[in-house]
Parts: sequence; C-alpha cells; structure tokens
Amino acid sequence: MTDSRSALSTLLAGPTGLGTSAARFVAEVAAARLPEPEAPAAEPETPAVEPVHDPAYAYRPWGDGSAPPLYCPVTERIDDVLAEEVNQRLVSWAADCGFSDEECEQIGKTGFARLVMLAHPDCDDPDRLLISAKLNAAWWAADDLYADDTALGAVPAELPPRLALAMAAMDPLPPLGEFSRELDETLAGDRVLIALRTGTDYLRQYGTPAQSQRVCYSTFTMFVSWNAYAAWNHSGKYPPAWEYIAARQHDSFYTSMTLIDVLGGYELPANLYYDARVRQAAIQAGTASVLVNDLHSVTKDLADENPPCNMVLQVAADRGCSVEEATETTVELHNDVVRDFQEAHESLLPVASPELQRFLRGLRSWMGGGFEWHSTSPRYRTDPAAAEAH
Repeated sequence: MTDSRSALSTLLAGPTGLGTSAARFVAEVAAARLPEPEAPAAEPETPAVEPVHDPAYAYRPWGDGSAPPLYCPVTERIDDVLAEEVNQRLVSWAADCGFSDEECEQIGKTGFARLVMLAHPDCDDPDRLLISAKLNAAWWAADDLYADDTALGAVPAELPPRLALAMAAMDPLPPLGEFSRELDETLAGDRVLIALRTGTDYLRQYGTPAQSQRVCYSTFTMFVSWNAYAAWNHSGKYPPAWEYIAARQHDSFYTSMTLIDVLGGYELPANLYYDARVRQAAIQAGTASVLVNDLHSVTKDLADENPPCNMVLQVAADRGCSVEEATETTVELHNDVVRDFQEAHESLLPVASPELQRFLRGLRSWMGGGFEWHSTSPRYRTDPAAAEAH
C-alpha cells in the first residue's frame, strides 16, 4: 500500500528534494513576469453544464422556517435507543463529578449523548461514544459556568485564571511538593475541573498519546478565544464581525471533531491530520457547525444580561441592520463555508489513505449530525412543546 503521508505530500506539494523549492519559486516568479497570452479566437458557445448534485448535502430548513435554509450535509443516523443508553451513563458520571441533581437533569435533557450519536455514525459502541459525550458536556459546563452565562456565575474578569486551572486538570502537571497541595485540592473540589480531568482520563483509555494530546491542545486554543470574549465583555467594547469570526474559528466544533478517529477506532497520523489542506478542511467543518450554533443561539444570547458574542449580533451591530437581515448574512456565510469544505473534500479524494478518507467523511457526518442536534435540542428550542417532543 502507498504510504499515506507520501501520497498526500506528492499530491499537495508537488516535486520534492534538494533545490526543488527554489526551482518552484523561480518558476512562479517567471510565470508572474510573462506577458498575458493573446485571447484565443472565439468559439461557439456550449450550453452550461449543471453541477452534479451530491446526495450527501441538502438545503435544510431550520428554526421557525422564516430564515433561508442552511446548506448542510444530511444526517446519516438517528438511533435514539443508542443515545439513551449513552445518556444514562453520562448522567451517572456527571453525578460522580459533583453536579447537583438539577444540573444532572439538565445535562440529560440537553442531549449531549444524542449529539454524539448523531455526529459519529461510524461508531455504535456506547463506551466510545461516551468519550465524546463526557468531554462535550465538560466543555459546555466550562463555557456556561465560567465564560458565558452570568446567571450561572460566569464572571469575565475571573475567566483567565479559571481556564489556567482547567488546563492543569486536563493535562496533569508534574508534582512540585508543597506547591502542588493546594492545586490538587482545588482540582478535586470543583465539579467543572473534575469533569474535565475525568473526561480526559477516560479519553486516554481509548486514544493514543498523540490523539489525547491533540484534544488537549485544541481545547487550550479554544480557551484563548474564550479569554478574548471575556476581555470584550469586560470592557464593553464588542469586536467587529471580522475579528469575532477570526477568534470563533479556533473556538468551534473543530475541538469536538478532534475525537472523530478516536471514536472510530483508528488513528489519522499526525502529519496527515496537521497537513495544511486537511487542517483547513477540518477548520471549515468546525466553523460551519459553530455558525449553526450561533444562528440557533440568538434568542438565548439576547436574554443574557451581558450577551455573549454571536456572529448574527456582531453583523447586526456592524451594519446597523435588523437581526433578520444579519441572520440572512450569516446563513449565506455558513453555506459558502460548507461549499468550500465540499470542494476541499473532493480535492483530497485521490489521496490513497483509508484513514484520511474516513476522517474526511467523519467531518462531513459531524456537520450533518450537529445540525440535526441543534434543531432538536431543548437548549435551543423556543417552543417548549416542540422541545418536549424531542
């Protein structure tokens, strides 16, 4: 079998070896200096060819149906029996972490187990699905209790030191004698930190060291964006949409997607995972999915005493337009990002790596499952009767 790393390198980088980078540079400069070729003689027009529709994608209505539909992958699997099995284990774990009965009930109703069932259709093992359910629940708890929801105790000025401890919880530090005692006590006394620590410990039972550390570092990158939001919130100087979306690309469902191969029971090698074009496709998938989150979160965010940043709200503020107009702009952006991912996926199909092809399909599956979850989770439903039905 062709080595997958070599295959991707050959496809994406062109010729390699001593002197080839300089040769490519000289060729590019020479090409840039060449005069424009003369326009060829006009040829008879041929009818435009309609692009072939990919059945893996569809325009999907959302919310109350008043906004334009979202171009999104279809949802590949709905298995609520499997989701409920994972959910029972998740709620039991949350109780062990120290969340109150009310909080555990809320975690169960939010449906993180259903999210991972929808987003990872190539995994039907409840123990593996529980990896993602635990970590997503822990990330959301940190987001709500530390970063976003002032009604739940989030204080912008206190976020950076809290996140420093969150990193220590996920990525254990070497012991430092007496200076570790208070740290250990703190990590053992905060339910969010316990959730992050035990969720990451559970990941390490299934993932390789490289996969586990990949999850940690993508989480810590996400925390940097959270600190930016906190600074904006604390100062009252909210960012323009372009600056917000720059930060949002590192605070997206990309972090959740780092678990795709772990749940699938394989490993995408690091030099493929971090190749520029593969990483770009993954960031596109994560960004598209988080724009779905922003679109569904507008009502909830507006109800907060200090509304968190949200792409729709930032566009509305920038342009002085209505939320409805900003929603249309955000939908259009989402749809463009999904099309960009679709093109990137297609361009990587020739790479002879089964792991890469499975991972790329996993990214697509995550987008389709994430859309389904946002459309049905009580967390984002404004109609209580409709939420109860799901």
